[in-house]
Amino acid sequence: RRNAADAVFKARDAAALPALDAALAREADAGVKRSLQEARAAALLAKSGSPEIERLAAVDTLQARGDSEALGILRGLANDSAQSVRDAAARGVSAIETRQALMANVQNAWYGVSLGSVLLLAAIGLAITFGVMGIINMAHGEMVMLGAYTTYLVQELIRQKAPGLFDWSLPIAIPLAFLAAGAVGILIERTVIRHLYGRPLETLLATWGISLILQQAVRSVFGPTNREVGAPSYMSGAFDLFGLSITWGRLWIVVFAMAVFVALNLILKATSFGLKTRAVTQNRRMAAAMGIRTPWIDAFTFGLGSGIAGVAGVALSQIDNVSPNLGQGYIIDSFLVVVFGGVGNLWGTLVAALTLGVANKFLEPYAGAVLGKILLLVFIILFIQKRPRGLFALKGRAVEA
Repeated sequence: RRNAADAVFKARDAAALPALDAALAREADAGVKRSLQEARAAALLAKSGSPEIERLAAVDTLQARGDSEALGILRGLANDSAQSVRDAAARGVSAIETRQALMANVQNAWYGVSLGSVLLLAAIGLAITFGVMGIINMAHGEMVMLGAYTTYLVQELIRQKAPGLFDWSLPIAIPLAFLAAGAVGILIERTVIRHLYGRPLETLLATWGISLILQQAVRSVFGPTNREVGAPSYMSGAFDLFGLSITWGRLWIVVFAMAVFVALNLILKATSFGLKTRAVTQNRRMAAAMGIRTPWIDAFTFGLGSGIAGVAGVALSQIDNVSPNLGQGYIIDSFLVVVFGGVGNLWGTLVAALTLGVANKFLEPYAGAVLGKILLLVFIILFIQKRPRGLFALKGRAVEA
């Protein structure tokens, strides 16, 4: 019945008025009744010679509808014979345009939160390794890429062996991506990075070389072309919320990012490993003097950060191309988020990711995507000049020294 009412609304067929009146008289569902009233208002305004009082009521009904189709109908009344109808239509057009401008800003804010959640997933692992170990890990993006390819392999195996489990492919891929990327991270730390502590330039060059090796290894195994990663049924489609268009995929990514953030906070605040990690972060020498095996904390912390990057790859496989270059698109933004929020501070990383995501989406319509990112980069450079430790600086004697 609602579909039929929508069809009449679009057709604006005055001949349907008797049928609409009859349907309204017997309709009990509030949503369908509202659709019928809107269809009747559109048909009534299309009918010449209809009473002025009914036309005014129809204008109010379309103003309450408030979408682009109602806006088009009201704009078409600019030359109506009745002055009162023209005035009411003009007020309705102004009200709808104001509402649409507000909703556009709200929609941009939602897009910004969505982008911020993606930046949070990509950067939160880097915040741990950079904060605890002081390692500028240029291979962090490749950990994200490994997580995405793990998702691809899981889906391919499910397609071949158990197609009925496809909707469970992402929940299955999440722990596997964490283990795969985490294991590679520990291997890198134990074989390369542990020999370069205190030598930041060599570490940067070494991890950059590792990133190239990982890219070429994946390119040799899977080829240079993009790989298809499908979306489960619960991540397909979109829904309307008070005029906002929200895709299920983006919503689940936002929820997933917040879940990862909460889980990581619990690990760092409520476990023995987290206590030791925070001790090493604040004062490495004192932590070693208290009996904490800092080399193993470094290895497992690097593995944890890499594993979280792999988990981020599972989410990013749903919104980006799975290719050997996947991680390169996020490494610079990840460093910006970490530095802006405060090195090693998870809450700072959350605030920075959401702030940069929302700011980027509000700048894009006015400055364009490229210039908007340049403006954000300039802002962060100026901000770091004033607050070198970011939004939320870590506290501690070693840090203060």
